[in-house]
Amino acid sequence: MPLTRRYFLKSAGLSLFGVGFVPSFLRRTAFAMDHKIGGGRKVLIAIFQRGAVDGLNMVIPYGEQSYYHMRPTIAIPRPSSNGAGDASRAGIDLDGFFAFHPSLAPLQPLFKSKQLAVIHAAGSPSNSRSHFDAQDYMETATPDNKSTNTGWLNRYLLANPEAESTPFRAVAIDPRMPMTLQGAARAFVVNDLRAYRLMGRPTIPVTPAGEENAFREMYASTQDPLLRSNAHETFAAIRTLKSIGVEKYQPAHGAIYPKGQLGHSLRQIAQLIKADVGLEVAFADVGGWDNHVNEGGVDGQMAANLRQFGSALAAFSKDMGDRMANVVVMTMSEFGRTARENGNRGTDHGHANAMLVMGGPVKGGKVYGKWPGLKPGELNQDRDLALTTDFRDVFAEAVVRHLGARKTSVIFPGFQVSPERFRGFLG
Repeated sequence: MPLTRRYFLKSAGLSLFGVGFVPSFLRRTAFAMDHKIGGGRKVLIAIFQRGAVDGLNMVIPYGEQSYYHMRPTIAIPRPSSNGAGDASRAGIDLDGFFAFHPSLAPLQPLFKSKQLAVIHAAGSPSNSRSHFDAQDYMETATPDNKSTNTGWLNRYLLANPEAESTPFRAVAIDPRMPMTLQGAARAFVVNDLRAYRLMGRPTIPVTPAGEENAFREMYASTQDPLLRSNAHETFAAIRTLKSIGVEKYQPAHGAIYPKGQLGHSLRQIAQLIKADVGLEVAFADVGGWDNHVNEGGVDGQMAANLRQFGSALAAFSKDMGDRMANVVVMTMSEFGRTARENGNRGTDHGHANAMLVMGGPVKGGKVYGKWPGLKPGELNQDRDLALTTDFRDVFAEAVVRHLGARKTSVIFPGFQVSPERFRGFLG
């Protein structure tokens, strides 16, 4: 393909930056090394467990006998109170009623040190059982409203602009821009920082430096000043990202990230935070939670996913060290699973779920929220864990008490944010 403006815009612009990224945004920063933003910056990280994680087996209500009646083959054994049996195959006690799945053992020290909390029976008031709709409702923070086309974190950015913002104020580690960050505010999406470069290839084989020079020469002569400026800033961003050593990053404090999607994402987010490039909000997701068949209990598909999940969160916290004092990580999923296991030793689409919050500002060591119960008459539609905490109250507590947001009506349209409904997991 000829080396043309159309080729650059299509192959370099879209492939490099992803949907929703505006290269002209780079003009204010050039970025990190010329304009350090210090390590005291507040950071919020949103992690989406796509596919609807089974919150009842992630954070087990072992004090609820109905849980065991409804899950004869996939229930997690109660924590041992007398040391009998294999403790590694039992729930990890949190407070005498709830327990972590044994695969979440890496998170136990964080819970004990009060850097990790749980909000149970939380989620969306929508009764949709469609993954696609429910994910959109959560990412837009407008349940049952299909007309919203912007994400809640993007609206936070718009409502709280910065005079000296950087292209890395809002980052998604993802192949494409998630709905959470879509909107008018500029956000950056990249799947792998190490591969951040021009994706176009001229027909004549050249070195990467030669390829960049070819693009430079083309845009140096363009009559379009905006396009010329954008190209110049794009190359500056590429060089600066290389200068922070993305390919040579070594996690600190002996942290070892697990292989897999979430470990890969959190490792890169940690690197951006430590590089002081101005990161304020980050997004990552991890799939594999839609276990209709052979979900498993102590072992199985979900146990393996939770092992990766817990190990990735624990590695991130360890890697960040003292910097976790300014970081809050919040997990979410579009809905939970049915209280009863199905005939395929799995669970079907449900309603309320469990959310985790981790970080230095978190008042951890506690399971927050009102527990609705699992007995007859207590279930949503006689099949699901009932909702007692709206996910928007959790999101709002994070942006208000951690990030200092004030214009909440813009961030959560049609929803009255009230600190009286905050669960108190942040001081």
